[in-house]
Amino acid sequence: MKEKIEQLIHEVEAFAASGAGELEQFRIKFLGKKGVLQELFADFKNVASDQKKETGKLLNDLKVAVQGRIDSLKEQLGSAEETVSSGLDLTRPVNYMEPGPRHPLSIVRNEIIAIFSRIGYSVMEDREIEDDWHNFTALNFPEEHPARDMQDTFFIEKDPDIALRTHTSSVQIRAMEKSKPPIRTIFPGRVFRNEAISARAHCIFHQVEGLAIDKDISFRDLKQTLLYFAKEMFGEKTQIRLRPSYFPFTEPSGEMDVSCNICGGKGCNICKYTGWVEILGCGMVDPAVLENCNIDSNVYTGFAFGMGIERITMLKYQIKDLRLFFENDLRFLKQFTNTY
Repeated sequence: MKEKIEQLIHEVEAFAASGAGELEQFRIKFLGKKGVLQELFADFKNVASDQKKETGKLLNDLKVAVQGRIDSLKEQLGSAEETVSSGLDLTRPVNYMEPGPRHPLSIVRNEIIAIFSRIGYSVMEDREIEDDWHNFTALNFPEEHPARDMQDTFFIEKDPDIALRTHTSSVQIRAMEKSKPPIRTIFPGRVFRNEAISARAHCIFHQVEGLAIDKDISFRDLKQTLLYFAKEMFGEKTQIRLRPSYFPFTEPSGEMDVSCNICGGKGCNICKYTGWVEILGCGMVDPAVLENCNIDSNVYTGFAFGMGIERITMLKYQIKDLRLFFENDLRFLKQFTNTY
C-alpha cells in the first residue's frame, strides 16, 4: 500500500490540466465520495499495526498534495482566462472625465433648502398639474381674479378646472389638509404662467415657498425668519425692509427687499439706484385660508412667504438674462461650482 500511495503522490505532482473540466475530473477522481482517497482510507484498517504510522503519514501527504495541486491549477487557469478574455492593457491610465457642474438654479435651490433645514423646516413637494380648489379657491382667490383668466394661466383644455399650477402655494394647502399644526415646511418646485419670454420673464420658473403654523405665531416671527434667511444667503451685512402689499391668501401682506449685495446699498443699475432689491412676498396666513383647511383660526396663526429661485440666483451670481437658465449653454453652465 505504501508503494501505491507513493506512486499516486508522484502522479498528482506531475498532473497538468488544460481546462477547468479536466481539473474537475481530477478532483472527483481523488476527493470524490468514491474517489481514490476514500478507498485508501477504507483499506487503512487492514494495514499491519507496525506499518500504520508510516502509512497514515503517507495518506495525509497524498491528501495534502492533491488539494495543493488543485488550488495551484485553479489559480493558473483563472489568471490565464482573465488575460485572454479581457483583451485590455490594464497598465494604461484611465481617461479623465471632468464632472459636469450643477445648474445654477439647482445650486441655489439646494442652498435655500439647507438654510431653512437648519432652523427646523421640512421639505414637501407635490403635483404640478393642479385643481382649482388647491390652486385658487382654497387660497382665497375671488372668482373674478385675473389669475383665473386664460391669458395668465395654462388651463387643461378638456377640463377647465385643471391647470398647470401658477405657484407652489397649492402645496401649502395640501400640507395643511394632511397635517395638523405645528407646521414648518418649505415647498420648492416648478410653476407655470402664461407670460411672454424675455430677459426678465419666462413661462416656466421655480419657486420656494414657506409656511409656519402654530399657536401665538406673529409677524415678528416672520420678520426674524426672513432676516435670518437673507443674512445666510447674501452675507452677514445684508439688511432687509418690509413694504405693505396685497395677496389674497395673507393678511397683512408684505414684500421684502434686501440691501443690494452688488453695490452694498449705495445704488447701481441692478437695484435701479435705490440700494434695495425686492426678492419675495410674505404675510400672515389669512384666517379664511386656515378655515378652508380645517385649522381653527381662533387657536392657530401662521405666516407664509414665497420667492422666485431665478430672482435669487440672478442676484447671487449677477446674471442679467433669465433666458440663460433654459438654454443649456455649456459655456454658461461651466461657470458654476458643485457647492450644493
